Amino acid sequence: MKRTPDLSTAAWRKSSYSDGGANNCIEVADGYPGVIPVRDSKTPTGPALLIAAPAWTAFINDVRKG
Repeated sequence: MKRTPDLSTAAWRKSSYSDGGANNCIEVADGYPGVIPVRDSKTPTGPALLIAAPAWTAFINDVRKG
C-alpha cells in the first residue's frame, strides 16, 4: 500500500526555472523517496502534487532542452 507523505514539515524551495515573479513560481520539496512534491507558491497551504521521480526527471530534462 502506498502512503501519502506528510508534507507538514517539508522544506519548500522555489524552482530555479520559475521566472522569479511573485505570481509565477512553483515550489518543490526534496527528501521524499520516489516522489517530488510540487505546489503553487501563491497558495502554500493549498494542495501539492506528487510527481513520480522518473517523470520529474524527464520533465526537467525537457525544460533544459528548451
